[in-house]
Amino acid sequence: MAARMKVLAVANQKGGCGKTTTAVNLAAALAQLGRRVLLVDLDPQANATLGLGYSPSRINQTIYHAMVHSHDLTGMLLPTSVPRLTLAPSNVLLAGVELDLRGVLGKELVLGEVLRQVESQFDLCIIDCCPSLGLLALNALVASTDVIIPVQVQYYALEGLHRLLETIRVLRRRFQPCLVQPLGLVLTFMDERTCLARNVQEGLRRAFGRLVFQTVIHSAVVLAEAPSHGQTILTYAPNTRACMEYVNLAREVLVRLASARVDVGVRSAV
Repeated sequence: MAARMKVLAVANQKGGCGKTTTAVNLAAALAQLGRRVLLVDLDPQANATLGLGYSPSRINQTIYHAMVHSHDLTGMLLPTSVPRLTLAPSNVLLAGVELDLRGVLGKELVLGEVLRQVESQFDLCIIDCCPSLGLLALNALVASTDVIIPVQVQYYALEGLHRLLETIRVLRRRFQPCLVQPLGLVLTFMDERTCLARNVQEGLRRAFGRLVFQTVIHSAVVLAEAPSHGQTILTYAPNTRACMEYVNLAREVLVRLASARVDVGVRSAV
């Protein structure tokens, strides 16, 4: 029997933490490592779609149409410049999901049902979540097997983090079978030249232990430049530290997915 597609939500309701950058570049790195990867843009801002070279306003069929109008997901998937990486695009219409699905029984389960249409076509699905804990984010979490949480290495790093972990606990109790659990925290925008960044990193590792990935994503201009060229860091600047960090993160993710992990994020980190 083929292994079930793993679904990884990249989520943090705090904006500015490198969520989309991590979703896009992690997805690309996993594809480079040989996995068939689907990247789902679940943010109405559509930055992942834009960052992969597509104009959201020119796309007629998006993840919105699959969720609200039950359109076939396969027919709206888009290729990318990275082999084995496929995009389920988004645009501003996605902002209407909460209103359009009001009164729908099981509206938190819609995305999971949509993704089941393509689970035999991919090894991994990465969901770029919107920076909130509304219906879109709940759909992503319920549909996921694991959550990766980008955390900006700054003073307000813990803002919203405990709430997200508590939400995961609640979803596991409320929706059966909902098996989602934190895969890890990835530290972003690291600048080791500052005492503050070093202290925040030490504090996060002390508080969350092995839930924090060893790989750290440092601040880098190329990470901001790549999406403006419609590229991932792997194609835009393949010989940079930023590229190697996302490849290393992808390797860590694969190791954690393959191992029998203790549910440290839900029980001991909250």
